[in-house]
Amino acid sequence: MTMSTVDIPLDIYLLADTPLKKGYDPSRQGPKRKRSCTDVICCLIFIIFLGGLVVVAYFAFVYGDPQLLIYPRDSNGNLCGLGKYENKKYLFFFDLVECGRVGPGVFLTGCPTPQVCVAKCPDTDYIFAEDLVTQNKSKLICKDGVETSKKRVDQLVLDKDCAAYYFKSEAVINRCLPITEILDLGKDIVNIAGKNHTIVNNDNKTLDGGDINYGIKVFDAFLKAKEIGDKIIADVVASWWMMLIGLVVAMVISMIWIVLMRWISGFMIWLTVLLFVALWLALTICCWYLYFQNKGTNETLTVYLIWQLSFEKENLFLAGGIIFGVIFVIVFFIMLFLCQRIRIAVALIGHGSRAVGSMWSTLFWPLVPFVLQLGVVALWGCIATFLLTIGRAPQPSGNFTLANGTTDIAKYKSDVENLFERIPCESSQNDTEGKLCGFLKYGKGDYTIYLQIFNLFMFFWLVNFVSALGQLTLSGAFSSYYWAFDKSKDIPALPLLGAFYRCFRYHLGSLAFGSLLIAIVQIIRAFLEYLDSKLKASENPVAKFFLKCLKCCFWCLEKILKFLCKNAYIMIAVYGKNFCTSAKRAFELILKNCVRAFVLDKVTDFLFFVCKLMVVGAVGVIAYFFFDGKITFLNQYTPMLNFYFVPIIVVVIGAYIIADLFFSVYEMAVDTIFLCFLDDIERNDGSPEKPYFMGKDLMKLLGKKNVKPKAEG
Repeated sequence: MTMSTVDIPLDIYLLADTPLKKGYDPSRQGPKRKRSCTDVICCLIFIIFLGGLVVVAYFAFVYGDPQLLIYPRDSNGNLCGLGKYENKKYLFFFDLVECGRVGPGVFLTGCPTPQVCVAKCPDTDYIFAEDLVTQNKSKLICKDGVETSKKRVDQLVLDKDCAAYYFKSEAVINRCLPITEILDLGKDIVNIAGKNHTIVNNDNKTLDGGDINYGIKVFDAFLKAKEIGDKIIADVVASWWMMLIGLVVAMVISMIWIVLMRWISGFMIWLTVLLFVALWLALTICCWYLYFQNKGTNETLTVYLIWQLSFEKENLFLAGGIIFGVIFVIVFFIMLFLCQRIRIAVALIGHGSRAVGSMWSTLFWPLVPFVLQLGVVALWGCIATFLLTIGRAPQPSGNFTLANGTTDIAKYKSDVENLFERIPCESSQNDTEGKLCGFLKYGKGDYTIYLQIFNLFMFFWLVNFVSALGQLTLSGAFSSYYWAFDKSKDIPALPLLGAFYRCFRYHLGSLAFGSLLIAIVQIIRAFLEYLDSKLKASENPVAKFFLKCLKCCFWCLEKILKFLCKNAYIMIAVYGKNFCTSAKRAFELILKNCVRAFVLDKVTDFLFFVCKLMVVGAVGVIAYFFFDGKITFLNQYTPMLNFYFVPIIVVVIGAYIIADLFFSVYEMAVDTIFLCFLDDIERNDGSPEKPYFMGKDLMKLLGKKNVKPKAEG
């Protein structure tokens, strides 16, 4: 009898009771199907917090009014243009010098000078002259309730009841600002009243032209910024459809790049690497060439952006040649030393390319979490804006006449507003005399700061939750590709939809858990940033040092948590365990392969970043030549712009966002396949009972193979 070798189907070996069969179940053909709900308590907590957000939103939308933000308020908190100040829409500043000394922050912190509501901005110039105490009081602009007839003019000014001086002004965002004569008069400003009088402010300090100019320079900067902003908006309006075409071009280029990577991923990656290295070499050669061309010429290069910038060509190109040369050398040696790692990364990307190619719908999946995150941002912004305006309503003060008599508002408010001291109280439905009470002035709703903090925390939580939803769904789809023993037959139908169903049906609690951890760290980081802004004026270097250390530590902690959570979601997608168990398993796999995991993760991230830069660079070059009028046959469509770089910047930023959305799918595919690859090596040994699920290219690269079963016949 002769011995022959035959291939025996793998399923026969599943019937054998061998120790090697433990932990191996190829019949699942992808992620585990039998699952149960995970981290239910976290899911319930998440729902409770969502309910709290709904309550806060209702409270904000009922009692807030964002339209009130456009109304300025005087020093007493009265809103100009509302209530009894309905006919006084504009805010007047007593001393612009004090405003200017605050600097640009005056538009955020407010001006430390008396401010009053006026019916119109001054249409003439006025300077208080100390020697003319009997001048006409009708020109004075004074605080409300001041009886000018009982005081002399000099006393009214020194008591800060009336403004010591003012200039012809115009309304800018309902604020009276001297934007006509003042900005051009310089030190001759003392003569604008027609007489050479000394200008004295309300503190009885003499101001010369330099003081006034210093006081108004911040407004000059504001007006220039406003003018530039108007021009930028005009450019965006004039070129919006061309920018839209640019974004479509970015989408097309990204799609073409990804389609090419589907079949020739290795060639595309190596081509990208070579082009990236060649780019720095070309820039280096170009700069040195131009340097020698302009050496000794003393020519200047002028660039017109928002400001005019001038450079000496010789020094500019010399600096460029040195900088780009150093970058080229660094990039060249990095690529040389990481060549073997890049080969493994190319194999993983090839796996990811085939995974994406087998389920093209994954390319458009990032649009779903992107739109959801935009919704979260919009919701947070709306709630924050409405909360900001709570209490910003003019109210009468004193006694209110009710059906049963007269009630003091202060006593009544203290009785009925224990929970939220500034919530406006209303009369009962049976009250026919009118509303009881309301806010006395803006800015006293101190409880709203806690609601703002809660709203910010929920913003962080929801953004991370949506991101986790996208990651878990994609990892579920790509893991079904990796763990299919026969890639052409064993991949389930509609893998993306199935992954989303499993995620939504079983693992919302795990998503809430992971996103909660990240949100807690982010809210702490936000608090540290707030403390840092408060300590900037502090002279305590020790406190600043420890605060910087804390900010650095929590930044690192956030990065680590995001990395661990992403890998935990991959394990959840594969095995359906809870968050802690999955995170532990992912951490063990990464820890055992820490060097390989770190290097390959960074190499693939870098390669994808280069791919995105290539897409953005191509779109940016096309946009530059178009908007600069260098494409002659399209000149009829090129608009006349104030700043041609504005639409270019918009297109480049939009192109990067689009490229990032498309390549994020590939990044998630590679991360999923890499972790599954580590798990594959951990669980399987290539024997017939425990074969590897990785592709042949990876097995060949790592020197591994599946042993074919043999039997006697």
